[in-house]
Amino acid sequence: MHLAVVDPGWSLQAWRERARAAFTAGVAPEHLQWDSDAQLGLALASPLPEVSEAGSAVTVPAALLELAGAVVCHRDPGRHALLYRLLWRVAQGERRLLERATDPDVVTATALGGAVRRDSHKMKAFVRFRQSGVGEDAYVAWFEPDHWILDRVSPFFARRFAGMRWAILTPYRSVRWDGQALAFGPGGVRTDAPAEDAQEELWRTYYANIFNPARLNPTMMRQEMPQKYWKGLPEATLLPSLLRDAGGRVRDMAKREPQAPRRRIPQRRIEAVPQEDGGLAAARALAADCRRCPLWEPATQTVWGEGPEDARLMFIGEQPGDAEDLTGRPFVGPAGALLDRAFADAGIDRAAVYLTNAVKHFRFQQRGKVRLHQRPDAGHVRACHAWLQREIGTVRPDAIVCLGATAAAAVFGAGFRLTGQRGAWHTLGNGVRAMATVHPAWVLRQPAAAQAAAYRGLVEDLRAGNEGRAGALEGSG
Repeated sequence: MHLAVVDPGWSLQAWRERARAAFTAGVAPEHLQWDSDAQLGLALASPLPEVSEAGSAVTVPAALLELAGAVVCHRDPGRHALLYRLLWRVAQGERRLLERATDPDVVTATALGGAVRRDSHKMKAFVRFRQSGVGEDAYVAWFEPDHWILDRVSPFFARRFAGMRWAILTPYRSVRWDGQALAFGPGGVRTDAPAEDAQEELWRTYYANIFNPARLNPTMMRQEMPQKYWKGLPEATLLPSLLRDAGGRVRDMAKREPQAPRRRIPQRRIEAVPQEDGGLAAARALAADCRRCPLWEPATQTVWGEGPEDARLMFIGEQPGDAEDLTGRPFVGPAGALLDRAFADAGIDRAAVYLTNAVKHFRFQQRGKVRLHQRPDAGHVRACHAWLQREIGTVRPDAIVCLGATAAAAVFGAGFRLTGQRGAWHTLGNGVRAMATVHPAWVLRQPAAAQAAAYRGLVEDLRAGNEGRAGALEGSG
């Protein structure tokens, strides 16, 4: 009989090392005693031989390692032996063992893993940080998990609350985040964490106002939020009264006069500018209320151009993206970041040029919580043409660079073909020189192997656009 000690017992890496040593030594599951408390429970058991990393690899399905990562955190004392049996069987030829839903070992391991995942979900949902009083950004939370999940869940809190210093205390272990790294330590007691802080009254007020009595289901609520967690939740003190008064609040809601739903959150409008001011400020104010095409309705706001009113070089893109729609500024998303880098490499000062788009509202498709860019139609370009013409007529640049086919069509007409006329200079009816190149977003969409060449081509075109502006100045002199 051999003894395998896993310390700490919830460490997947520690279990893997002992399992690798046992398997390499040819120790069958029935001849192996597992001990996660380092107590050496079998006096006559022999320790496992140490095995070097080289030559000790055991290839197992990724699904087994994923399952093991959850199961080792369970409090069941037989979890390590169970996992080793699964490992042994898979390595002996049962490669599709985990697909056997009725196998006793698989059933048990799946149940243990599910319990750990549920406990991890509860921790993410019910941990409440309270200000510790040691610095304004120092917070402490107390939580009593059913299983040894602190190491498993801590990275989630490090990502979610990366900007503040915090600690989570549990009865068996603690973790602290200093803004850079996680540090684990011994456990504590409930009184080690603050009982409440100044923010909780505000939170309770907010919770009471968003509580919907018409959707109350006490049975389901207690299943999803067991009462064992209530002592750590500030809002839990409100639940008895909210539950008691729910019926009366629902009746009051039913008696109210119906109100038409507000389809959109009203946006702050840009202050109107006197119409005698014929500059870009007046045009921007007018465009804020543009209803020339249906794109205004789902969009957050009109995204007007940006730059000096006397800029000598103008860049025109396609339409705003998600980041632009939210900020109200052109070229601030991923494509804008790439354009900034290309400007620097081409010797162009962004602050000295005028940046705008052919279409002023963001067209997108909603996919869950994500808004996916959708190319504007010709009708949208025509609807915004008057705004673009006003920008060009007011700025009166020496040269225009169109970024992408949509911008080129808005400036040169629907018959323009970017693939055949990229980089070629044309003179517009107002005497302004203009050329077209690819949009920065097109560069980002290229495969990794081709992206560097696509970027170099964009930089060369931008440099040519800057030189074309200089040529226009010389010609006019």
